[in-house]
Amino acid sequence: MRRHITPGRLLAAGLVLLVLVLGSYVVPSDEYIFLPDPAHPVAPLVTVPGGHDPTRGGVYFVDVVVRKASILEKLFGGLHEGADLYPANAVNPPGVNDTQRRRIDLQDMLNSQQVAAAVALRAAGKKVVMRSTGAKVDAVEPGEPAVGKLEPDDVITAIDGKRVQSPNDVFTAMKGRKIGSTVNFSIRRGTRSLVERIRTVASQTRPRRAIVGIILAPELDIRLPLKVRIDAGGVGGPSAGLAFALEVLEQLGRNVTHGHRVAATGEIFADGSIGAIGGIRQKTVGARAAHVDAFLVPGDNAPEARKYAHGLRIIPVDTFPQALRALATFAPSG
Repeated sequence: MRRHITPGRLLAAGLVLLVLVLGSYVVPSDEYIFLPDPAHPVAPLVTVPGGHDPTRGGVYFVDVVVRKASILEKLFGGLHEGADLYPANAVNPPGVNDTQRRRIDLQDMLNSQQVAAAVALRAAGKKVVMRSTGAKVDAVEPGEPAVGKLEPDDVITAIDGKRVQSPNDVFTAMKGRKIGSTVNFSIRRGTRSLVERIRTVASQTRPRRAIVGIILAPELDIRLPLKVRIDAGGVGGPSAGLAFALEVLEQLGRNVTHGHRVAATGEIFADGSIGAIGGIRQKTVGARAAHVDAFLVPGDNAPEARKYAHGLRIIPVDTFPQALRALATFAPSG
């Protein structure tokens, strides 16, 4: 029995193939894709009382588009320049889903804005007051008891009813705890107050020490002498901190960029140090796409950034003063 291939059958087969291809491009897979986004000028996002934008040059921040990869993107390695694919456990912290990660990213952005303003104002000679008011969960270690109980950016306010004002208070409260005992952590998560009961386990590096598996940072109460407003437009994460600090200082009257277009990335801390960030491949491609003159990156990220620079000047920096000194060495832009 022989079937004849007719134009109608060819059309039907083509339509089926088209539906399959389109479907594979739309239907999400179980992996995430990181995509470059052209660097954005920071000046429109920052308002400083009495401040002014530079007439030439400017500071740019870079971000990464993160979404579920389609089946087609997963099969063919991204289909986009500068794309990377990651499994879910490499994107979301332990015990955290997509919705929780988005909330954490937005809180990290808010924190970075406040710290960036403080660092810039202090560099301008303004008086900034900072004090620790609690212990913030910086990370939850995989496989440890705190997974599913505590999340990044939770603020520990008490342990077994005893007030906590710094990470040292947590270390003191945990000292001498018996392995297998239960500890009550009073926490603040956004606007909610919770109490989580967590059973301790032995530390892998110090077997006699009882832990729950968290990394802590100070929760800071920052009082600024000026009302600095930063609106990142829904972008999350802490990596724009360095760019925000440079822009605030620029608007305070310091000639930071010397007429150049400068992209910057890096988490900034209260002491002015700059921490490594993720997505450096995508951010370097995004900086190139904006045709900036130079890209400031944390020192630990510089080797990777140079792989994708393609002629873009990469400047490694580990502190805010170092970033200012590096930019001051630029020949003034004509």
